[in-house]
Amino acid sequence: MNLTKNGNGKSGLAGARDMLSLDPLRNAWAGAPPVVRWIVYGLLIIGGVLLPSESIGSFMAPSGSDWASMLSTQIAIYVLLAIGLNVVVGMAGLLDLGYVAFYAVGAYTMAIFATKYNWTFWESLVLAILFSALAGVILGAPTLRLRGDYLAIVTLGFGEIVKRTANNSEYVNGPRGVQGIPHPPSLSEFEIMGVQPLKYGLLDSRPYYYLLLVFIIIAIIFVKRLENSRVGRAWVSIREDEDAAELMGVPTFKFKLAAFAIGAAIGGSGGVVFASQQTSITPLNFEFLVSALILAGVVLGGSGNLPGVMLGAAVLAWLPERFRFLSDYRMLIFGAALVVMMIFRPEGLWPSRQRKAELAEGTGGMGSMGAEVAGPDKPDFGPGETLEEGK
Repeated sequence: MNLTKNGNGKSGLAGARDMLSLDPLRNAWAGAPPVVRWIVYGLLIIGGVLLPSESIGSFMAPSGSDWASMLSTQIAIYVLLAIGLNVVVGMAGLLDLGYVAFYAVGAYTMAIFATKYNWTFWESLVLAILFSALAGVILGAPTLRLRGDYLAIVTLGFGEIVKRTANNSEYVNGPRGVQGIPHPPSLSEFEIMGVQPLKYGLLDSRPYYYLLLVFIIIAIIFVKRLENSRVGRAWVSIREDEDAAELMGVPTFKFKLAAFAIGAAIGGSGGVVFASQQTSITPLNFEFLVSALILAGVVLGGSGNLPGVMLGAAVLAWLPERFRFLSDYRMLIFGAALVVMMIFRPEGLWPSRQRKAELAEGTGGMGSMGAEVAGPDKPDFGPGETLEEGK
């Protein structure tokens, strides 16, 4: 086996990865005083508020697409869903291929109770979050004894069950879906810089983006608090070695069930906003491709690292629209970009240090869910081979 090394003893590919490392930025952030962190948080929120502006949209959506609509119907929704899926995949290490089911539960709960029982948006939102969390418990209770590929297959089946149930149920009009879903009630006529952020309707997508921005901020605070708590540490131990966690007294089943319920609740909240903005939904809105794209965003961004997951989901939602002017070739470019990223940044755009260490050790970077592969700086020897024999 031929290993090409540079002067530092690293392979050329590993050297390229080191050049793209975000470790200096991470170290600076770790040593930053609290006041600096709060200033950065404030600037990020201000940047999020200013994101729908036309000056930014002229670059981000040059193909004639409505930038504000792209933000509210795709990018912000994908980011919120990725935060929820990261709880299950990135933090607890459970491979979920049917995450779109919880998104659908939230959307259909909003549609049914708003159109049939005249519930308001806020009442339906609370109920949709509870129903989505309950769906996560219903899925997890009988299946979380499974691991790896078997769990992935079961979650994939659950996603298809939800979609086909909606497609064959006359109560929700089958494949015709539910129409006439009301918008959120306008809270105020307040206007700033030509935008009425609290007035919801058909013509302006920006209020929905700001509503999703609030949901995203709440989800970030909630998930980060969990990550730094006993629950987050239990999820990490389950992800790294579930058997060892059980031997150390961690109630793994309870914490895995909690991960499914919390991730499902966040996904359901995204479904509520989607349904209220679109005013009509059909089973075709909840295809398996949505689950696959959100999972790809989590892995692309850096599974287990919240900023990376959000970045990956945003990039995944934005790239196809950015190259829409290339017509049929845009998906080819999109796929090629993903392949290149996985070659040069297999740990993701913005990975956690722990996942980088896992990749270097050859555990696939996702705990027990990752494949056993050779790390970037490690030769792949055959059984009983030494370094000299493997060359």
